[in-house]
This record gives sequence, C-alpha cells and structure tokens, in this order.
Amino acid sequence: MDLDKPGRDDADSTGDIPSRYETLEVMRLMGRYVPILMLGGDADGYGARWTIHGTQVQPGIAGYLMQQGYLVDSGPTEMGARKLVLTEAGIRFRDEGIAWWNSLGILQKLKIRLFG
Repeated sequence: MDLDKPGRDDADSTGDIPSRYETLEVMRLMGRYVPILMLGGDADGYGARWTIHGTQVQPGIAGYLMQQGYLVDSGPTEMGARKLVLTEAGIRFRDEGIAWWNSLGILQKLKIRLFG
C-alpha cells in the first residue's frame, strides 16, 4: 500500500488503490473469515451492491479488490447473496496495508484520511 504505487507490482495492475484508508478499513473488517456480501440488484434496477457487517462497501473498492484477485466467491448465502472472502493474496495485501498504515506518522494518516 505504498503512497504512490498501485496495489500490485505486476504489469497488469490497473492503477492506484481507491480510497486507500477506506480500502484498508474494509479489509481490516473482513479479517480472514468475514465475507463481503454481494447482493444482486438487476431486478430492482440498482445493480449489484456489496456490504460488510450490514454497511455498504463502495463499488469502486469492491470492484478493485475483485479485479486484483484479492477476493474470491465462496458460495451463496441462504438468501441468495454471494459471499466474497479474501484470497491468500488478499490476506498478504491486507497485512502489508496494516504494516504500511502503522509506519505512518499522525500527520500522514490525517492527510490520507482527508484527501485519499
């Protein structure tokens, strides 16, 4: 989770991490075992939505995590939502992000929280 680098070093990386602080918070909330729920929404006209602990995950963050291979579908819930859990690469990315965050000073943290 370097300040100026994409989330992955490989050539197919799609760009910067969206809302770095919020992305890290989503991954912290997930830990190893809490899934993001992907709710289908075609029937209601809203499109897919993602939640964790009942709180909406921004589509840009969820899309980034899926596109980078940090999430994997682990099956449906009883209500038909899809459960997305961290892959091994996602767990490593989360751990690196936590280490990055802990290495920052208070002013750097404030700047990232305010400006992304």
